[in-house]
Amino acid sequence: MTGRLPSLNGLRAFEAAARHMSFTLAASELNVTQTAISHQIRRLEEELGVRLFVRQNRSLSLTPEAAEYLPGVRAAFNDLRLATDRLLRRDDGHVLTVSTLASLAAKWLLPRLSAFQEAHPGIDVRITTSTSLVDFQRDKVDAAIRYGRGQWAGLRAEWLMADELFPVCSPSLLQGSKPLKCPEDLRDHVLLHTSNTNSDDWRLWLTAAGLPTDISRQPGITFDLTFVTVQAAIDGIGVAMGRTSYVKDDIAKGRLVVPFKITLPADAGFYLVSPQGRADTPKLSAFRNWLSGTARAPL
Repeated sequence: MTGRLPSLNGLRAFEAAARHMSFTLAASELNVTQTAISHQIRRLEEELGVRLFVRQNRSLSLTPEAAEYLPGVRAAFNDLRLATDRLLRRDDGHVLTVSTLASLAAKWLLPRLSAFQEAHPGIDVRITTSTSLVDFQRDKVDAAIRYGRGQWAGLRAEWLMADELFPVCSPSLLQGSKPLKCPEDLRDHVLLHTSNTNSDDWRLWLTAAGLPTDISRQPGITFDLTFVTVQAAIDGIGVAMGRTSYVKDDIAKGRLVVPFKITLPADAGFYLVSPQGRADTPKLSAFRNWLSGTARAPL
């Protein structure tokens, strides 16, 4: 087939299946059936005259020829995505839309964003908040700040920062009638909770501190957003479980204190993620470089 390109659908199926090492996950990504993926790859193998996958029981692996072919195919699709994105977004080259969690935006990103605007006045930054994963095509978002372990198929993930978990409270709470000198004193205080992905933080910290986890189930107050929970702690309503990125500015300014020395490292962190085809646009590269430096900067 010299001079003729193979089936584009077959190449898409091959790239997705090779990335996931699964026909099932490739089918889910491309919104087709597993049978369709299998047929497309079989036709591609026939067109090329080369076997691409070795199927053994439930495992899947690339042949040596496919492993050599894959980087070029992947690069070609990335170039197509970038070219298409430039075509469709040529009037928005100065607009950068970033999605993140509302609490991270309020407590960490927004207080620092003016520094980026001063360094890059030609880029119009738009911040959108959501608790769900971004659909980059549907939501017209350039990048997202996500919490996790950095493994999202088809996306470039740039590590920003990790959190530690520890209780925080208002300085006024330490001066009240009920002492808060050791972790056991938490039984006499209102615990503040957040009803989202951080809802297990108190139990994890209590376990690390060697305390009964039933303390986390005593009557308290629950909020739906972390930054509201932090504000309640600042107002002296109770003791909150703090995460570094959400509370370090308030600690530095004396609005919050850390009553105990026990901290628990989190097993995940914040990443800047973006589609591979858009990751190297000038506006996003500028934001990534600034964000990475800012996340690593000391208090």
